[in-house]
Amino acid sequence: MGGTEPGIMLPAVAFLAGCVATAIGVGLGLPHLVKTGVAPTALAGLVCLTAGLVLIGAGGIALVRAIPGWWRVLAVPVLLSVLLISLTALGQAVAVTNVPDTAVGAETPGSRGVAFTEVEFGTADGVTLSGWYIPSANRAAVAMLHGAGSTRSDVLDHAVVLARHGYGVLLFDARGHGRSAGRAMDFGWYGDLDVGAAVTYLATRPDVDGARIAVLGLSMGGEEAIGAAAADTRIRAVVAEGATNRTRADRAWMSDEYGWRGTVQEGLEWLTYQATALLTPAQAPIGLRAAALAAAPRRVLLIAGGAKPDEEHAGRYIRSGSPGTVELWVVPQAGHTAGLRTDPGEWERRVTHFLDGALT
Repeated sequence: MGGTEPGIMLPAVAFLAGCVATAIGVGLGLPHLVKTGVAPTALAGLVCLTAGLVLIGAGGIALVRAIPGWWRVLAVPVLLSVLLISLTALGQAVAVTNVPDTAVGAETPGSRGVAFTEVEFGTADGVTLSGWYIPSANRAAVAMLHGAGSTRSDVLDHAVVLARHGYGVLLFDARGHGRSAGRAMDFGWYGDLDVGAAVTYLATRPDVDGARIAVLGLSMGGEEAIGAAAADTRIRAVVAEGATNRTRADRAWMSDEYGWRGTVQEGLEWLTYQATALLTPAQAPIGLRAAALAAAPRRVLLIAGGAKPDEEHAGRYIRSGSPGTVELWVVPQAGHTAGLRTDPGEWERRVTHFLDGALT
């Protein structure tokens, strides 16, 4: 084997470099191309993707040819596995730490006949966040958190429902999204800072009782809401829809549920979060199950889409951290964060009843 090592080393390095470049290209180029069109970042990503594919092809072929004997038979599946792992872990890490610009929609609460004001407020680390505020008629208020790659516009329907019941509602863009400053991070690792600033804003409003503030979030926003409640006792209740994971700890249920496939997925998640931690200055938060326990005795309502089995599994795992304070509603046949759209009457009844009870 010693005589073949020089012939193996160079193509192996080329192949591995190609895997990294391809993952970066997929994570950077494709999302920006879809969201922003042919812009400099998208072009840079596509160039990286092209170079990566060339290196994978040239390096992979040369590597297979250089491997002696029957070991060559194993080379192709091994190389494909390495490529898949790099795309899954590094590609996702690049995507969530290099988020394309997102635009606030044309509709506002005023378009729905609801009075509101444009607001700005700052986080503890100096980032200015932008949003809409609907005044409270019942002295209680809710901070609304959108999901990854979206803006306040995506929670407008939910805000209108709450406003109809007298709640003050603060719809704001997470950092790096919409009109907010800062760099986006779509695993929500800046959630404690952003949500804390929103709660501080609400607590200073003359129409809001500072002891009657809740947070409602969708997807990434739901995960941010649960995590923020663990750190901020001013949050009296949380509604989290479509919350599943933002750390490896949140996937610990998968091996029990899916056996060896779940174990493999947990390993890929570990690699993804390790890569993510290298690409962002944000600190990885605690797991959602641990956060739900830390938030107790304050209450959490989890909403899961019945058409998304992983959401129910994740919801049960989060609830197991504090079954006395966390309740789970699985919306039959609903997709991700589609509870209000799928069953508007029941969504309104359950969420407002929960908030009414938690914020009395």
